[in-house]
Amino acid sequence: MSRLGNLGARLYRGEVGYDFVGKRKIWYGISILITITAIVGLAVRGLNMGIEFSGGAVFTTPNSSSSVSTSEVRHTAEVAADGHTVVVQELGRGGLRIQISELGTKEALPVQEALSKKLGVSTNKIDTQLVGPSWGEQIASKAWQGLAIFMVLVVIYLAIAFEWRMALAALIALIHDLTITVGVYALVGFEVTPGTVIGLLTILGYSLYDTVVVFDGLKEASKDLTKQNRFTYSEIANRSLNSTLVRSINTTVVALLPVGALLFIGGGLLGAGMLNDISLSLFVGLAAGAYSSIFIATPLVADLKERDPRMKALAKRVRAKRAAAAKAEAGGDKPAEEGDSGADLQDAAAAPAGVVGQRSQAASRGRGRGRPSGKRR
Repeated sequence: MSRLGNLGARLYRGEVGYDFVGKRKIWYGISILITITAIVGLAVRGLNMGIEFSGGAVFTTPNSSSSVSTSEVRHTAEVAADGHTVVVQELGRGGLRIQISELGTKEALPVQEALSKKLGVSTNKIDTQLVGPSWGEQIASKAWQGLAIFMVLVVIYLAIAFEWRMALAALIALIHDLTITVGVYALVGFEVTPGTVIGLLTILGYSLYDTVVVFDGLKEASKDLTKQNRFTYSEIANRSLNSTLVRSINTTVVALLPVGALLFIGGGLLGAGMLNDISLSLFVGLAAGAYSSIFIATPLVADLKERDPRMKALAKRVRAKRAAAAKAEAGGDKPAEEGDSGADLQDAAAAPAGVVGQRSQAASRGRGRGRPSGKRR
C-alpha cells in the first residue's frame, strides 16, 4: 500500500487526524480575509469585460509565417482604431485574434485594411466579426437566472436529503467559491467572456460534490448520536471529515490535472481562446471549492448543530463523563456513572477535543469460555 493510501486508512480508522473543526475560527478568519480582498478588488478594479459584453469587433488573421510581432500588430490596430483598446492574442501557427472594444461598422473597415497591409495578406482573408452589447447583456441575464435557479434547487435538495443546516452551509460555501473566483478575475485583470460564465456555472457542481461527500459521511456517523455519552457532534464531524480527507484531495487533484492541462498547455501554448477562458475559471473555482468543502462547510454545520438543545445536552453529558473519568483515574475510584465501564471512562477522558480515537468493536464477554488456557500444569 502506498504512503498516501496508508495515511487514508489511518485517517479513516481514527488513528491519526487533524482538528479541522476545533480550529474553525482560524479558517473563518482566513476565508473572511480572502473574501474581503476579492470584494475590494472587484469594487476598485472591476471586471475586464470582453467585447461579447461591451460590444466591439474581432479580427482573426490567417496562419502566416510573417515576422511581424504582436506589439507591432497592436500598435497598427490602435492607430487605425483612433486609440480604442486593442487586445491581441496568438492562436498558434502564426494566426492572431485582435479584439477592439466599442468599435462600430464604419471604424472596423479601416482597421481591417491596416492589418492586411501590415501582415501582407489580402483584406478578404481577415475574418471580421462585429458584436453588439445587447447580446452580452442577454448572456449575463441568462447566467444570473441559471445561477439563482441552481442555488434554489441545491438548497431544496440538501434540505430534503440531509437537513437545513447542511443546506445553509453548502450555500455559504458556494457563494464563497464564486466570490473568490470573481475576485481573482478582478485582481489579475483576466478578461470575462461567455466562456468564463460557463466555467463559473460549471464549478458549482464540482464544489458541491466534495461537500456532499463529506456531508454524507457525517450523516452516517451521527446516527443515534444522542444515545451515547462519549463524543460531541463537533468531534464526530471532525472525524468524518478526516475519514474523507484523502478522498477529497484525490478527487480534487484528478479534476485539477486535466483542467490545468487545458489551461497551461491548450491555452498557453496552443492559444485556444474559448477553451482558455473556461479552463481558467474552472481551475480557480476547483481550488476554492476544495478549500471550502474542508475548511468551511463542515465546521459551519458543526457550529449550527451545536446550537441544537439536544446537542447542547449531549455536550454537557460528555463533559460530565470525562470529568468523572479523570477523577476516577486520578484517585483510583470506581466509575461514577452507571452503565459505563472503566475502559469506557478512560477512553472518554483520553479523547482529544477534536480528533476521535480509533474505532473498536466491543469484545464478546463469552469469548474464550470452555477453551484451554494454554498454560502448563
